[in-house]
Formats: sequence, C-alpha cells, structure tokens
Amino acid sequence: MALDYDALNENVKKCQYAVRGELYLRASELQKEGKKIIFTNVGNPHALGQKPLTFPRQVVALCQAPFLLDDPNVGMLFPADAIARAKHYLSLTSGGLGAYSDSRGIPGVRKEVAEFIERRDGYPSDPELIFLTDGASKGVMQILNCVIRGEGDGILVPVPQYPLYSATISLLGGSLVPYYLDESENWGLDVNNLRQSVAQARSQGISVRAMVIINPGNPTGQCLSEANLREILRFCYNEKLVLLGDEVYQQNIYQDERPFISAKKVLMDMGLPLSKEVQLVSFHTVSKGYWGECGQRGGYFEMTNIPPRVVEEIYKVASIALSPNVSAQIFMGLMVSPPKPGDISYDQFSRERYIYV
Repeated sequence: MALDYDALNENVKKCQYAVRGELYLRASELQKEGKKIIFTNVGNPHALGQKPLTFPRQVVALCQAPFLLDDPNVGMLFPADAIARAKHYLSLTSGGLGAYSDSRGIPGVRKEVAEFIERRDGYPSDPELIFLTDGASKGVMQILNCVIRGEGDGILVPVPQYPLYSATISLLGGSLVPYYLDESENWGLDVNNLRQSVAQARSQGISVRAMVIINPGNPTGQCLSEANLREILRFCYNEKLVLLGDEVYQQNIYQDERPFISAKKVLMDMGLPLSKEVQLVSFHTVSKGYWGECGQRGGYFEMTNIPPRVVEEIYKVASIALSPNVSAQIFMGLMVSPPKPGDISYDQFSRERYIYV
C-alpha cells in the first residue's frame, strides 16, 4: 500500500527536524503524565507567558467581528485609533477575514511592507515583489522548492543553523552544503570557508545554487557585520548564487556594538553591477521580534533582481495554496506600521514593546 512505511517517499524518511524530534516527543509524553514541562525547543514566547501586545489584538479582534464596529458602545471598549485601523484593513479586503485574498497577499498590506522596507533601508521597495506568507518558514519552503531540482542541487547553509533548512532541503531531495560559522569571531564567517565548501560540493558533482544567511543568527544571536555582508554578496555575485536572507530576528538585538543591517541595504549601497545582478530573497515574520505571534503564522518575503518570468512562476506556486492567512496579513501590516507618536495607543504600545524587547 502507498502509505505503508516501506513505500513512503524516501525524502520524507530522510528528513529530520530536531526541534520537534525525539526530545520533544518524550517531553510531550512526560507532560501527559502530569509533569511540568517548559518547552524551549522553538522560539514560542506566548507559550512561555509573554502577553500579546494590546493594539494589534484590538485591531484584529474588530476585523474578526466587524459587527462590533456598528455597536454604539464600541468606543468604550476600543481606542479610536484601533477602530480606525480595523476599518482601514477591512476596506482592503474582499469579504473580510473570512475570504481569500490575492495569493501574494492583500495589496494594501504589501504596500505597507514595502514602505517599512524603504524606511529601514533608504531604498525603494516594490509591493509587486513582496509576497505575504503563512510565516517565514512557508516562504522559505516556496523558494527552495523553486531552486532545488534534484539531489544534484546544493544549498549553502550555516552551521549551526535552524533545522528548517536541513529538513526542507532533505524533503525536496536536494543536498545541504554546510559552511561553518566561527565562534571566536562572534559567529562571523570566513569567505575562504565558503569557497572550500563550494569546491568540495562541486568535486562531488553537486551544483551549488543558493546560499542561506541567518542574520541575526539563530541559534547564535550575532549580527553579521557590514563588511561580512559585502563579502557574502560579492561571493554570491562571483558564484552566481541566489542569497536567501533569513532576517526574522532583526528586531531582537541584544548587543550594542553591532546593529542589524539588512542584506538588501548593503547590496544597494554596493552599487553597480552587484545592485542590479545579485539575486536576493529576504524573509521576515510576526512570529519573532518583539511580537512573538508564532500562532498567527504571518510572514513575507521580498525579491530583489529576480527575473519577471520567475516571479510569475513563484506566483503560480503560491496560488496553489490560494491565499495566506488573512488575519496574519493584518498582523504583518500592523507590525510594519505600528502606532506612531501622537496616536492614542502609542504610549501603551511603547511600554509593552519595551517590556518584550
């Protein structure tokens, strides 16, 4: 039978995902036996007691129950700016949160993400090259699915790494090509190590097609320096690799000496020819940062220098799932466009954000 173990897709059996592996399963058994277990296998702050930020939950609550907006007492329960934002997001949807959106996500929210990226980096961002996804992980899977054609295709992945990458590469039948971060250099990377990894992979008949960076690092926590990012981008240019920038922890910075800087900003700063030729896909999510909204599954990826015909194919792949989670799209809009000074909810939002950063 097709679903007998011996007949399963071998890639499924090879795939390993340690954060939900044997230790997790054993811990779940102990929990069923009445033992108190604290699960720290994944970044899941709300499960460990972090309280949700008030303002985004107020806005999404109103979007989920729009009849509340017609209640004459709504202003006694919700601040005026939350009411206004709920009306704004409902005006962007076709049928509220219960209806599918565009497969790429709500255009108005994608525009807000583009504006956030432009404020962050100082360079324009095109909403048409931004796809909203059910968390950054789903976006990573979509892109790797388009890159990996078979076991002869390799993906450069940092070690240590978040096992999403090793698991997905195995599942898709590709080959993981490890490169090693240097703990003595604040978990930076040596381009010579990258060259060695690529040369070794090629000697085994593997075509290296993409490189993953996790910046800030997971599980290492470092921010890559601007100099390191320049080396990486130059390396990707010379080797014709697409760079996958996992930047989901960009708002979780706990060291003063090295701030986060996005791969896109560094790429644009480098100018021609790199700024027009290096292919880059960058990822972010509401699961991380000071929001910790892991259960909402909201994320995005932005594509830079990806040919239009390829964008069309990625859109086709996204369309198979019909639509990303609509409420999570609104969470994303609120994350990239939070209350501003002078807004009614700004002071409370700022206090709550300070507690959780």
